[in-house]
Amino acid sequence: MTWKEVFTSSVGKKLVMSFTGIFLILFLIVHVGLNACIWANDNGTMFNAGAHFMGNNVVPRILEIGLFAGLILHIIQGLMLELSNRSKRGTVGYAVSYSKGSKWYSRSMGLLGTIILLFLCLHLYNFWLPNRANQGFLLGEEINLYAKMQEVFSNLLVVIIYVLGCLSLGYHLAHGFQSAFRTIGVHNKRYNAIFTTLGYGFAVIVPLVFALMPLSFYFGWIN
Repeated sequence: MTWKEVFTSSVGKKLVMSFTGIFLILFLIVHVGLNACIWANDNGTMFNAGAHFMGNNVVPRILEIGLFAGLILHIIQGLMLELSNRSKRGTVGYAVSYSKGSKWYSRSMGLLGTIILLFLCLHLYNFWLPNRANQGFLLGEEINLYAKMQEVFSNLLVVIIYVLGCLSLGYHLAHGFQSAFRTIGVHNKRYNAIFTTLGYGFAVIVPLVFALMPLSFYFGWIN
């Protein structure tokens, strides 16, 4: 397979979607772990310390570039696959063929991905852009992200949008997690049950933790 075919062929697109998806899954693990520091109930001391390390260390900032590149690739390839799927019946975005008994979210990856993209734009606008603007997009002083979260999540409408975004993420992961690994060949009878359990567990736990963050601020469960 040539480099051109990697980004243009059906198989190539599925592989790109899978590898970028797995990369984004790893990012979610790091991100949810850092954000969970808000429950230390220390007025944001631990969370801000973690955010400071991520924002003022060269390595995470370089990885941030890779993250955005992977995210953009994932979105572009996802849109291309969705358009291809609509023009060819029976074609799927990942390795798993849809059947009449398939889950609705398996058939709605494009819609769920679009909702997540809109949610991500709001998230970047609320937190990433203000923080990077304060730093001048270079290593430097960042805003108090914990205080910013308290401010943003005092708005009920924003909290509702975030919870809906996390719900969409959960359904997206319910299909995408397993499909990504199956596409790259991690698929046999012995490990199917393990990856199915891991996939559903990840799709429930990670979005749930993310959704609890705005709810915790809004309802005053943390100080």
